[in-house]
Amino acid sequence: MTRLPAITPAPAVRLAAQFDAFHTARARSTLVARLYATAMGDDYPHEVAASSSCDWPLLGLLAARLRLRPGQVLADAGCGTGGVGLWLARALAARLEGFDVSPVAVAQATARSGRFVPAGRAAFRVASLDDIGLPDRSVHGAVCVDAFALAADRAAAVRELGRILAPGARLVLTRALRRGAAPVWEEQARAAGLVVEHVDERPAEPAMWARLYRLWIDHADELRRELGDDQAQNMLHEAHRMLPALPGRRAVLLTLRRPLTEPEAPEAADTMTRPASAGDGPATSERTPQ
Repeated sequence: MTRLPAITPAPAVRLAAQFDAFHTARARSTLVARLYATAMGDDYPHEVAASSSCDWPLLGLLAARLRLRPGQVLADAGCGTGGVGLWLARALAARLEGFDVSPVAVAQATARSGRFVPAGRAAFRVASLDDIGLPDRSVHGAVCVDAFALAADRAAAVRELGRILAPGARLVLTRALRRGAAPVWEEQARAAGLVVEHVDERPAEPAMWARLYRLWIDHADELRRELGDDQAQNMLHEAHRMLPALPGRRAVLLTLRRPLTEPEAPEAADTMTRPASAGDGPATSERTPQ
């Protein structure tokens, strides 16, 4: 019988499988959450339990930059298990539309939504940054925490996220940049019909990742025992790859806004003081959350 050649899974399929495996493994153990809590200290939001750089200062800044009114719709792009979007939806009395590439993460987010908001206030779906599946101009705010690096085409992802923003709505997303190249978010925003409203520096973020990665390395045996060899190896590989890249890293929170009316020229950004070594790096300069 003729044997057909093996079919290599598409990148999106591989990505979903990778995150499915991680979220399945993490659900069996509290170790990863404990290591994040140790790395962040008092800034760790235990209830959110995100696998990202989301801490209490970031949650407060997200809420402030979104400027949502009660009953408006918030999208959480790359929501993972939903903690960030659910916390914001509760705090801002918003309705939540979360999406992620991982069916396992979406199922976990759906299961925990009742701890944050009443039934019917949150919905989660499987979707990607380049094909969200929500109607044009249907949300009043959107967040994307440590997931933007998953986009194969970042400019296209900004356009797709911008497409779902209603006039006056804001997209608030984390970005990380490597020393040596210029930022491109002004051009990406302009191409999506958005303006850069704020650039907030996150100077403590690189040191947090350094602490966390060293904890992963120090607890390698426990990670293997509790998560399995494959997931532990993925985390250790990330730690060893990213630690040397952290010096000079610049982490920011961008707020992009769709104007109420189309401007004749892009508005100037409200940019806070930043390190002189700032630059915009390739995809590997933005950490993809486990």
